[in-house]
Amino acid sequence: MRLYGKGMFGRKRSTSRLSSLAAIMLTLAGGQPGMPVFAQQSADKAASNLPVAPAPVLTEPLSLRQTARDFSKPAGTMLGNPIRPYMPTQIDKASFANSVRLGDLVKDGKIYLSLSDAIALALENNYDIAIARYNLDIADTDILRTRSGSSFRGVNAGVVSNTLGGATSTLASGGGPGGTTGGSGGAASGTSGIVLSTNGAGPAPETLDPSVTGTIQLERAKAPQTNTLFSGGLSALTTNTDQYNFTYNQGFVTGTALQVAFNNSRVTTNNPFSTYSPTLQSSFKATATQHLLQGFGIYINKRFMYEAINNRRITDSTFRQQILYTVNQVENIYWGLVSAYEDVEAKQHALEQSSQLESDTRKQLEIGTMAPLDVVNAESTVATDKQSLISSQSTLKYQQLILKQAIARNLNDPALVDAPIIPTDRISLDELAEEKQPVEELVQTAFRKRPELEQAVLTLKNDEITLKGARNGLLPTLDVFGFYSASAIGGSQSPDCSTFNSDGTISSCTPGTVPSVGFGSVLNNLVNSTGPDKGAGFNITVPIRNRTAQADQARSLLEYRQAELRLEQLYTQIKMQVINAQFALTNDRAQVLASRAAQEYASQSLDSETKKLHLGASTTANVLQQRRNLATAENNLIAAEATYAKDRAGLFQTLATTLDYYGINLNEAATGQVGAAPAVPGLSPAPAKELRAPDAK
Repeated sequence: MRLYGKGMFGRKRSTSRLSSLAAIMLTLAGGQPGMPVFAQQSADKAASNLPVAPAPVLTEPLSLRQTARDFSKPAGTMLGNPIRPYMPTQIDKASFANSVRLGDLVKDGKIYLSLSDAIALALENNYDIAIARYNLDIADTDILRTRSGSSFRGVNAGVVSNTLGGATSTLASGGGPGGTTGGSGGAASGTSGIVLSTNGAGPAPETLDPSVTGTIQLERAKAPQTNTLFSGGLSALTTNTDQYNFTYNQGFVTGTALQVAFNNSRVTTNNPFSTYSPTLQSSFKATATQHLLQGFGIYINKRFMYEAINNRRITDSTFRQQILYTVNQVENIYWGLVSAYEDVEAKQHALEQSSQLESDTRKQLEIGTMAPLDVVNAESTVATDKQSLISSQSTLKYQQLILKQAIARNLNDPALVDAPIIPTDRISLDELAEEKQPVEELVQTAFRKRPELEQAVLTLKNDEITLKGARNGLLPTLDVFGFYSASAIGGSQSPDCSTFNSDGTISSCTPGTVPSVGFGSVLNNLVNSTGPDKGAGFNITVPIRNRTAQADQARSLLEYRQAELRLEQLYTQIKMQVINAQFALTNDRAQVLASRAAQEYASQSLDSETKKLHLGASTTANVLQQRRNLATAENNLIAAEATYAKDRAGLFQTLATTLDYYGINLNEAATGQVGAAPAVPGLSPAPAKELRAPDAK
């Protein structure tokens, strides 16, 4: 993901913060298809007049995905397969096998691993990255959900930091299996121990997915009569009722709701005074309701869609942050392994030297040119060096396991279990351009590229959307509605039809007394204004005191103010991180050079003291002291080189330039299918004599 734009840090602060925020909001709004023009305005009066800070130029939505499946779109259409929308979605099972690349690196039972290969393996196998990938598709499901008019569920868009080793405080946020940054508990917790924000405040949007409700009911009823005068002398009336009722509901982004009801019934009865049996009755009613105050307008009813799109962009940005974090973590682990490897080499060399000195001292004791105490001293040193070597070898084996769990998924793979990792790269001291570059230029680079700034600005945009929803929620509810309905009746003359005669007697209806009306004629009468019913009106609801809406609107504005401060604070934090990273790298380089000089001096001093010992001009104690000085110098050099390597990687992470500098393809990282391994500059190959198992003799 690439960010482009010019920073403004350090410019004359006469321009208001409002103009900077306006540019941010316009950039964001421009990336949301379908957003009305009036919705592309800045935070208007909500924005504070804060000091000028450079606005990060936001990336276009990359829509990173781990598969070709786009979860922001329905799984299928009803035209192609009418039952597809009602079938469950199938998700492929997660793979727990190591990538082929790891097996290809195993040679003669050893894993010869470069830093580039370690990064490529992490992109393919690392669990933190694999877990974060699912957030990309989860964010897409929110877009699909909001397109129906429902609210979004949100995404755990935080950095997952469950890989052991290589811990760093830079850029780390969130954690846990889903990368969630939220938690429960605390003195100020709300319902169920959770602190809820006002995100989503305001009236609920109209339901945009149409729905059809159908009721089919068959009823058979027999009702005893207490008075047979009006039942034709029958002691019980039998009525069979069949109902076929359907309702269609559809909402629109303008705040309009449409409901069409179509009801049908077929009734047969033995009631002699019922004209029709069966009786066919149909009715329909179409009602359109339009919100005029609360819930009115396209923006209010599409605001969840806009927030879901922003959340998708936040998730893309967070995934980029995850890659930056994990790559840096793998680099730290790799350099930790290199340090452990070189420490074992140094300890083996020290043991060889002390063992040789002990042997020479014992021979001199035999010929009487060395005191017994010198032999004891040499033996003690050999024992100490053996213990140090064992400890160093244990550290190396554990560090190898730490790296394996960072770059592999299945640690039980037989090809991986017993294979030692041989790091093939060493850090070089080639001076980086960033070390000499003016710090303000580095700060501007970080301001343009750091994903946290992009996420903070997008969050601020979502808070602005929430503000508009909360303000709309303050309004009373005023709806205008109109309806049109009609009803029609028909059927066949009841065989039990009876009528009152003029002399007061009751006789059966003669056939043809009541004309038959078929269901087709009934339906025709529904639309020819035979029995119309139409009207229009207003509904108004005015909440007295309106305290809930007032509280939500006030809290949403407070949260917006808080987000503004957080954004400004991020600028300050990032600037301090960049300055510190550049200073640290400069100091590290000087420390490496000083440690190399000290190690060379200690090595020559040991050689000189050893020669003196052989000439009888020195003592074993002096040689052992020089040996300890050399060991200390070697440890200092190993630590200094590791610190320099880690801080160099940390600088790239702080500037958020790791992906560009190493040539990491973000789309490949999202799929876990890495083509070519990243090209990490500033490295040198390990000496050929070191490319062997570290505990080999």
